Amino acid sequence: MLNLENTFPDPDAAYRTIIEAHRDLSEASSTALDALLVLLLANQIGDLEVIAAAIKVARQQLKT
Repeated sequence: MLNLENTFPDPDAAYRTIIEAHRDLSEASSTALDALLVLLLANQIGDLEVIAAAIKVARQQLKT
């Protein structure tokens, strides 16, 4: 089951870490970094149903 509750002790620090990882990257490199992060984190999850649920939620958010 996909957990949509915040589980970060410091969500702002998590956000800053992700944003900082993109510093000084070209748009293409930034996009590639995002794709690699998605694959690495999906592998950590290791549950296709959870990954599919996350994709569904993310796509729904793009429509709003």
